[in-house]
Amino acid sequence: MKKKVLILGGGISKERLISLETAKGVYKELIKKNYKVLIAEPDKYLIKKINVFKPNVVFNALHGQFGEDGFIQTILETQNVKYTHSGVIASSIAMDKEISKKIFLKNKILTPKYIKINFNEYKKRNNNLIQKIQKKLGFPVVIKPINEGSSVHVYICTKKNIIQKINKLKFYREILVEEFISGREIQVAILGKKKLGAIELKPKRKFYDYEAKYNAKAKTKHIIPVDIDQKDLKKVLDISLKAHKLIGCRGVTRSDFKFFKGKFYLLEINTQPGMTKLSLVPEIAAYNGMSFIDLIEWILKDASVSR
Repeated sequence: MKKKVLILGGGISKERLISLETAKGVYKELIKKNYKVLIAEPDKYLIKKINVFKPNVVFNALHGQFGEDGFIQTILETQNVKYTHSGVIASSIAMDKEISKKIFLKNKILTPKYIKINFNEYKKRNNNLIQKIQKKLGFPVVIKPINEGSSVHVYICTKKNIIQKINKLKFYREILVEEFISGREIQVAILGKKKLGAIELKPKRKFYDYEAKYNAKAKTKHIIPVDIDQKDLKKVLDISLKAHKLIGCRGVTRSDFKFFKGKFYLLEINTQPGMTKLSLVPEIAAYNGMSFIDLIEWILKDASVSR
């Protein structure tokens, strides 16, 4: 008898639509294999849905805040139901770009230098901000929320437009200002303890932003295998597995790198990578002989409580 799978999709984050696409993609594959499947929103009726449907496994297809940051994982732990991807603490750490950066740096993993802006302090003393950024990071820089995914509200800024761009993010309590690393965009998938593979991205836009990730019209070029020597490929795969273990991740993760002047800079680690038509982990898996349904079923088998 096939398992009953409850897929969490949607949610209230800015990545809601991508989450729904992931949920639908997983749903279609599982239905073909005769699983009993229900897609559920993580709303106030979620616990009731779990109790009525009684799934063997919850497939967490949520992205962004409240789905990827330890909140929903905490609820699932209280229900003692098996669920996929990383657990409470690892999800929380990976979603917090500052905490994860500190862990990377402490463990000798290169990551772009940064400063944090707290908007309560920023209102009081912002006169020397540009000078501070110039001195520590130089221009251009990247500004980003501390706890968003999918490059939501990420901007590349010059000295001329940085204040204007920072003001666009004032509804966040804190943001990061990060040194801009040019170079090649390389992303790596980890599956449990396995280094699944890597892919290079050549966006036609300024960088691999939300549109480049999810809009086919953006015409981002996906290059696999990555055209680097085997020594460098091994290095980036090893760094990804190291980061996966350091954060305490489970299941599948995707790590995002910039490759510049022979060095890999880890930008972030994603604990809930997408499963859409343009998503990278299924593409990396397919190149390495693992079909979409095989990938989904691996993730389901890996599910547990107390993650």
